[in-house]
Amino acid sequence: MKITFTLITLVLISMAMNSALAQDVQYSQFYANPLYLNPALTGASEGTSMGVNYRNQWPGLDQSFVSYSAHIDHYIFGANSGVGIIFNRSEQSMANLSVSEIGATYSYRARLGFRSFLRVGGQVSYMDRDAHFGNLVFGSQINDQTGAIGDFSGENLGADFRHQFVDYSLGLLFNNDQVWFGLSTHHITQPNISFLDGQFSQLPMKISAHGGYKFDLSGGAARSFMNKTTGTRELTLAFNYKNQELFQQLDLGAQVNLQPLVLGVWYRGIPVSSVMQSNHESVIALVGFQLASGLSIGYSHDFTLSSLGNANTGGANEISMRYSFLAGSAKGAGRKTSMPCFKY
Repeated sequence: MKITFTLITLVLISMAMNSALAQDVQYSQFYANPLYLNPALTGASEGTSMGVNYRNQWPGLDQSFVSYSAHIDHYIFGANSGVGIIFNRSEQSMANLSVSEIGATYSYRARLGFRSFLRVGGQVSYMDRDAHFGNLVFGSQINDQTGAIGDFSGENLGADFRHQFVDYSLGLLFNNDQVWFGLSTHHITQPNISFLDGQFSQLPMKISAHGGYKFDLSGGAARSFMNKTTGTRELTLAFNYKNQELFQQLDLGAQVNLQPLVLGVWYRGIPVSSVMQSNHESVIALVGFQLASGLSIGYSHDFTLSSLGNANTGGANEISMRYSFLAGSAKGAGRKTSMPCFKY
């Protein structure tokens, strides 16, 4: 019985080490994390922008999945280029696994017409995957008479595993004043993510297609009686499709920008698919504020629609904060273009 239990445990460990976290984190406020979505969005604010994102997935369960992200990017007017740095980390308590990433991004903006542009970008990242198995309990440690757990399992398995590798991503994005469409490809070389020597497990390539259309609801501006300032009124419809090996997901949503207030709603899942069963994952509600100082704050909650149930999972909570400003030389800033993308 002890041998069987130990073998099963080792099989589960191997599966966790080679498969867990192979699917990328999916942020609900993906436009509040632009470099994570598409490296071509580096410098898209045509100023300097810095931001942080936090996501707590299914807080109602005993085991947690928490993700963090931070970025800073800057647009160089004289070179029509954007440069940036992004840091990502995710932690999964069930398997004691974490993934950390630090990457450098670059994009170039080319003018296609009077108000039309094409941005091309790339990213190079250093990845670190860490698995801690010091808290695992093997069958050989359990006394089958008393249930007491001994100190030594007899297994020659280290308490900590780490694996580092370099990762590459590419992206492009077209936009004018009302429409945008982008494509991004992450993990182009599909690097080996296995912790075990002699084993090979690829990190699947992730492909994303995203875009939308912005409707001006006020002819460009409207008077806000609350703060006696002039702000925009816009309705934006958008989509984001992601495919990573067998996993695919479609986000459809709308946001209303009543500056400084932004309200949004998303549907996440695959409503119709000839390849896989329909997957109604969640409905996402968002509220955000964009202040005149350049500070933006957003909060969203995912209401689970799948068989897991929102009451069991607690959905997901996500918070974003960004600060945008004009740093350095303002030469060329008069040519600044307005990206019609979602705010969050």
